[in-house]
Amino acid sequence: MGKMSDRHTKILEMLTENDKIDVNQLSEALNVSTVTIRKDLDKLENDGLVKRRHGYATLHSLDNLDNRLAYHYDIKQKIAKFACNEIQDGESVMIESGSCCALLALELSKQKQDITIITNSAYIADYVRKSPKIKIILLGGDYQKEAQVVVGPITRKCAENFFVDKFFIGTDGFSESTGFTGNDYMRAETVRDMAKQAKHVIVLSESLKFNQTGLVNLLPTKEVSCVFTDSGIPSESETYLLSQGVEVKKVEV
Repeated sequence: MGKMSDRHTKILEMLTENDKIDVNQLSEALNVSTVTIRKDLDKLENDGLVKRRHGYATLHSLDNLDNRLAYHYDIKQKIAKFACNEIQDGESVMIESGSCCALLALELSKQKQDITIITNSAYIADYVRKSPKIKIILLGGDYQKEAQVVVGPITRKCAENFFVDKFFIGTDGFSESTGFTGNDYMRAETVRDMAKQAKHVIVLSESLKFNQTGLVNLLPTKEVSCVFTDSGIPSESETYLLSQGVEVKKVEV
């Protein structure tokens, strides 16, 4: 994926919020010509991020990690850099699939030495494959092509061979009654399996996720040690997490 401009990022954010949007709407919202918007959409389509239709565009896939990385990229990068400070040179960590998690892996490849990442994400493995500072252990399992993750009983058996201090995950939502939630049952089940092999489970998520709830249970609040998020987290969510013994670390946005 080539370098994206601020306008490309804004287009992806608008598509994430609206499912689809027509060229004229994008032109008016971004204050550029329809010709410029069509060129932007051509680039994003060539990068595999959007699908063009007559007069409008949609996201290529809501489960495409490139799309999710582009959405609130600056906030996610700040969260990832902050969380990177929790990891010491020479440490082995588990990292599950997710946009903040992918950026954490990237930060580790830049800032740390001799890090081993155990992951079920082929995307993350590919994302940092060129770094000489990172060793990747990619778990096996049933491959979900869009999300580029492996899940299922084989993944569980592979994960059982490893024990780590820290396991980093993303989340699709949160509420006091449900705890942390996801949108895919098999991936949520795999997160629970991997969490059994870690002393501490750490959630990386922009604050927007605390205003929504996913489709399936991911992890109960009591099984999470720490949350890295941004200063937009609702005060009631932060208060509840703290009352449950979950440390909340925020970056300013």
